[in-house]
Amino acid sequence: MEHNYKKKSQLADVWNRFKRNKMALIGLFVLIIMILIAIFADVIADFESEAIRQNLVNRLQPPSAENWFGTDEFGRDIFARIVHGTRVSLQVGVISVGIALFIGGFFGAIAGFYGGATDNIIMRVMDVFLAVPGILLAIAIVAALGASMTNLMVAVGVSSMPVYARILRASVLSVKDMEFVEASRAIGAKNRTIIISHIIPNSLAPVIVQSTLGVAGAILATAALSFIGLGIQPPNPEWGAMLSSGRAFMRDHPHVVMFPGLSIMFTILVLNMIGDGLRDALDPRLK
Repeated sequence: MEHNYKKKSQLADVWNRFKRNKMALIGLFVLIIMILIAIFADVIADFESEAIRQNLVNRLQPPSAENWFGTDEFGRDIFARIVHGTRVSLQVGVISVGIALFIGGFFGAIAGFYGGATDNIIMRVMDVFLAVPGILLAIAIVAALGASMTNLMVAVGVSSMPVYARILRASVLSVKDMEFVEASRAIGAKNRTIIISHIIPNSLAPVIVQSTLGVAGAILATAALSFIGLGIQPPNPEWGAMLSSGRAFMRDHPHVVMFPGLSIMFTILVLNMIGDGLRDALDPRLK
């Protein structure tokens, strides 16, 4: 009972510190709205009739009361495509970071806890991944596996995996010699129990911050891969692919690329604001 109360008290402290950062609070509010848009995308705009179906008579129309963001080169409603693109971007961002966190976090925790030869082997493998720029590694993976949403999430996740491995390893190294870990060993707890129940929960603060920023990076990587034709395939709406297909018309019809570009920029900004707020809220030196 006391442990639960202490946990609630710590969460309340983190929330109170987070609330002091007004920009982070605004970012969280906007992110909640974006998540709701992604969930209710089909209610806001019909996928088949507005986001996918072509209407060449209505092509390249400027923003109006009927089409809030105008129409693209195929006469499709840009607002509807932005709305459904929100679902795609958030889904890919969150799942790819989940893949990176699960794989990288697992190996990072093992390396930090056991040390020695295990640590050296795992971290040298991670160094090999880090030697290749993330976006190039993602391009290579998608090119090898084929362009699809699943392969895109795997590619972005694997390319960012070493970052989470290094962060969790560093956190585990700072936690594993603390008194509560020694006490668990003294009562005969197994290594697996110690890692899962004690070390990882106390090493999550920097990982949570990196995950928030990582979702922003994953969305940007997804847009970049879709821009060069290796991401979400047409006619499915994705912000990077919308930028790519609309760039030929940007001089005479700037709205075709303006709204997808603003969507990417705005989402990255919001996630970075939340990440900064979480970093300050979870920093023990600010308690």
